Amino acid sequence: MLISHQWQSKMALVMALGMTATATIPILMATPATASSQPYRIGQLFPPQRTQVTPQSTRVRVQAGTVIRVKSDQAEKIVVTPDETAPVTLTVARDIRSSAGTILIPSGSKIEGELQPVEGGTQFIAEELTLKNSNRKLPIEATSEVITETETIDKGTDISRILKGAAIGGAAVAVISEIFGDIDLIEVLAGAGLGALGSLVLGGGEKAEVVVIYPETDLDLMLQSDLLLN
Repeated sequence: MLISHQWQSKMALVMALGMTATATIPILMATPATASSQPYRIGQLFPPQRTQVTPQSTRVRVQAGTVIRVKSDQAEKIVVTPDETAPVTLTVARDIRSSAGTILIPSGSKIEGELQPVEGGTQFIAEELTLKNSNRKLPIEATSEVITETETIDKGTDISRILKGAAIGGAAVAVISEIFGDIDLIEVLAGAGLGALGSLVLGGGEKAEVVVIYPETDLDLMLQSDLLLN
């Protein structure tokens, strides 16, 4: 009986040790799980920041380099001398749209500026845009290409070919009148609004150079800087 009691005691000790070891295993196995959950808790402490919308990102603009097609409602062509500066109002011929199709500059809007002598020819310099419908005025930096071609006028020139449907600058009136004498240009100038008739010099000149400009083909305007619309 003593042997049996000792054997039972040893067996109880072994079983107790086995239970202790078994109870320890879940604790050891739980340690990696505890470590892997740590990044999740850190992520909650520092959530990703949302992109903030600034006033800069909501501005509506027409980008530099955009080409604006124009025309003149006053005349088919404009005649000036190579050294003449003449104020001109042009009309936007086609809608300018965003990439999404939104109209930014509607056709019919007005662009005011000047024809100015520059190196190598004559160029239109835009100064102010008036949007159609709203009549809102905006400063605009846009220019045409330099017009380099000139036409020589002398006594043998068919002057009616040049003047028909034209807006004539004041300086051009003077030089043409020097060649042809007192000619009737009042109707042309009144419709054009370019310069003043002034006093005509009668006779004396033999020939003169003029620049004949066709707005629909010669005066496409390119924006030199972004045009902010709001």
